[in-house]
Amino acid sequence: MTRVVSLVPSLTEAVAASVPGALVGATDWCSHPADLDVVRIGGTKNPKVERIVGLAPDLVLANEEENRGPDLAALREAGLEVLVTEVRDVPQAFTELERVVTACGAPGSPRWLDRARAAWADLPVPAARTTAVVPVWRRPWMVLGRDTFAGDVLARLGVDHLYATHQERYPRIPLQELRAAAPDLVVLPDEPYRFTAEDGPEAFEGTPCALVSGRHLTWYGPSLAEAPRMISEALRAACR
Repeated sequence: MTRVVSLVPSLTEAVAASVPGALVGATDWCSHPADLDVVRIGGTKNPKVERIVGLAPDLVLANEEENRGPDLAALREAGLEVLVTEVRDVPQAFTELERVVTACGAPGSPRWLDRARAAWADLPVPAARTTAVVPVWRRPWMVLGRDTFAGDVLARLGVDHLYATHQERYPRIPLQELRAAAPDLVVLPDEPYRFTAEDGPEAFEGTPCALVSGRHLTWYGPSLAEAPRMISEALRAACR
């Protein structure tokens, strides 16, 4: 069996669901599946290269956005094969997931991936489109900008975020400017910054705020199968 180390939480979940037993290492942030019992190798931005090398994996999984180039270069210099994904929209997520699970030894397309494809293929046409700002960090405020997976997810669910054409992918925008943009809605995920009912909505008084699962908004893996329903429910709840 292929020995795999994953530096990406969503890919960790995908491999665990597709090729049980293949994972030998994962980051401290890999929280799914909850019972995952593998060696922890540090964070996505600061993996312990020596520990990874010591696990002697056949393959290391990484992402061009979540992981740092120097860490991946160090792994390659140590003789390890590194597969790097790039995911900017939902169709690309499916293509990359197929590539990952195949490289890890899956005998065919896993059932969860087929269910996820079906969930996104059968989306109802939104009755009306909504504008939003989507903070991903606070102190300083940072929001979704151009060319992001989460932005594409929201667009397919009828939400157009107002910084989709910004020159940066995650621009820093002053809070006063976010308020002045007058969105219909503010979408607050619980990662990478953990926005909660007590931390986030108070900054946008008078504007509906949707608290959404970061796993459903930003992860590409088994969570894609339920993401349309879960995110849509959170959006509807905020607009009532």
